[in-house]
Amino acid sequence: MKFFKILVLTLLIVSCAPIRVNYDFDKSTDFSKYKTYNYYADMKTGLSDLDTKRFLDALDTKMKAKGFSLAEKPDFFIDIKSSEFQSAQRNTVGVGLGGGGRNVGGGVSIGIPVGQAGVNRQITIDFVDENGKGLFWQAVSESSYTPNASPENREARLNAIIDKVLVNYPPKQ
Repeated sequence: MKFFKILVLTLLIVSCAPIRVNYDFDKSTDFSKYKTYNYYADMKTGLSDLDTKRFLDALDTKMKAKGFSLAEKPDFFIDIKSSEFQSAQRNTVGVGLGGGGRNVGGGVSIGIPVGQAGVNRQITIDFVDENGKGLFWQAVSESSYTPNASPENREARLNAIIDKVLVNYPPKQ
């Protein structure tokens, strides 16, 4: 029962904040020739070491489910980069003057921020064919990020990002 409550709470938290993903790919690419992959050895993900491990584990699981395998001499390499940024607060100041008939009125409106600006994370995943094609597929995800989230919530969020990123890979041509 406790596991069920944690699962529901995690899904609720993950589903409240949308994950936006933009894709781009080379239209002339024959995606059927790519079966094996690996990561760049000098990849700097921009994630913490533990989040990098969670992210790569989730990516490996999803890639394996799609029929790809990790290899020493792969068909393509994966590069991952991320950055964090604060979303802009929507503060407003407005001045109004109005009238009707014999009455004249005026007013001032000031938007007061409630809470603090949200932190977002952008993760870019590049698929690169080192044997001629170069970059042939890219996904850029953007979602909210809670720096002090529990390890379970971080893992659930990273899994949700991977699921959303790879839902359209390989692309339908």
